[in-house]
Amino acid sequence: MVDVIIPTYRPAKEFGELLHRLEKQEYRPNRILVMNTGKEYWNSEWENYPLLEVHHLDQKDFDHGGTRKRAAELSTSDIMVFMTQDALPADRKMIGNLVRAVSRNSGTGAAYARQLPKADCRFLERYTRSFNYPEQSSVKSLPDVETYGIKTYFCSNVCAAYDREIYQKIGGFVNRAIFNEDMIYAGTMVQQGYSVAYAADAKVYHSHNYSGKQQFHRNFDLGVSQAEHPEIFEGVPSEGEGIRLVKKSLNYLLRTGHIWLIPQLIWQSGMKYAGYFLGKRYKKLPQKVILACTMSPYYWKKKDSE
Repeated sequence: MVDVIIPTYRPAKEFGELLHRLEKQEYRPNRILVMNTGKEYWNSEWENYPLLEVHHLDQKDFDHGGTRKRAAELSTSDIMVFMTQDALPADRKMIGNLVRAVSRNSGTGAAYARQLPKADCRFLERYTRSFNYPEQSSVKSLPDVETYGIKTYFCSNVCAAYDREIYQKIGGFVNRAIFNEDMIYAGTMVQQGYSVAYAADAKVYHSHNYSGKQQFHRNFDLGVSQAEHPEIFEGVPSEGEGIRLVKKSLNYLLRTGHIWLIPQLIWQSGMKYAGYFLGKRYKKLPQKVILACTMSPYYWKKKDSE
């Protein structure tokens, strides 16, 4: 059995399309568990979907790790598929292919899907999608850290399946996470001898056209998440992978003749690095600066109250 778990906040019209595509999967889920933040933003018409089970919570109670952990406790399925509200299955085989990736190899505790660009995705972001989500499937475990570094721990809850038995052995997602709860879990899992699969044949449409400012905020929170979990990320820095992406992207722009996009690449890469750099050093920053840099001010309010 498979349960699909989706945290939502102000879900738009496309969320109805997501529910429709999930119900049309060849490997049909047992339940679609929705953890919705803000009941006032919920469309009650979606509750006509027979597989849907919605749980409402206040924004002050939402947490990237804790909310997913709470949802996992509601699941009784063998496999849990976590998704985000803005990802759309590309075909009817998505869930089945994810399940096979988890079940195929003994000790594989998680498998994440390939993210394809949406129709409105910008040219440079399309290349980033192909860099992070190639056509070839793979399985990574602890010995691969020497070769792939932080990529060994890569996993994305945009669309990822988890073996529930292994999930419970590991202890599940962390209770408090500003961001990156999927990689924190995957890193813990790999360090305990399990592997992470990338299922290139399990495909979802998902992409964003982030501005430089949005990239800064996002990568600030990424840096914070790594600083808060040195047991996972110390010794496997992200900078090398980021530099490799910039170099590959530059070569791609030159090769395809899109040289006018080079300033955009430099600007966005600089903003990503600046955000990440400051996030890794957030403990040295005044609270006002942190709140100006983060994309998750509610996280810091909760942190101050603890």
